Amino acid sequence: MSAVNDQQDIKREKILEASYQRFLHYGYSKTTMNEIAGDLSMSKALLYYYFPDKSELYMAVMRKLASDYLKQLEDKFGHFTDLREAFLFQVNTHHEFIVNNYNFFDFFRLNEQNLPDTIWEIVGHIREAEIKLLAGAIQSEVEKGNLKPVANPIEIVEVFLDALHGIKVGGSLSYKKLNFPHKEHLNEIHNKRLLLIDIFVKGLK
Repeated sequence: MSAVNDQQDIKREKILEASYQRFLHYGYSKTTMNEIAGDLSMSKALLYYYFPDKSELYMAVMRKLASDYLKQLEDKFGHFTDLREAFLFQVNTHHEFIVNNYNFFDFFRLNEQNLPDTIWEIVGHIREAEIKLLAGAIQSEVEKGNLKPVANPIEIVEVFLDALHGIKVGGSLSYKKLNFPHKEHLNEIHNKRLLLIDIFVKGLK
């Protein structure tokens, strides 16, 4: 029985990888289950056996992407030389994640006002991991005597993350609700977030 389960797991992983490549290059809206099945030389019926529809498949790929991102954060937990390095790591890792997977996230742009609960759960897990990473870095610096004691590092990190996500680009665009930024704005947003790090870290010292 375990051999059968292993084969199913392998097939499922292959489906996720092929789907990720499709979503990454063509976006959610321009990807079909027929195309994914064709990429895998698999019948559409077998593909539907593993995933009942395209949205379920997308969510599974999203969970895998999020898991890889979370592992990057967890591997660095407690391994920073100073506070600025920790904040830089979070901002740069997040930026690279969005840039490298931008087309994949067209689902977010198409459904900004009506994202499913599954997406919000994944986003919540990522935010919790980022809070743990940065709050841990703050506490570590306090224990080393490099920072004055902080009453609630988690609240401080939550304010920082809220400020990061609130950054917009271009004066004329600042009033618009661009929940998911246009690709051409990503570098400008990233530069502003790097500036915010310096302001925030100096404020804690």
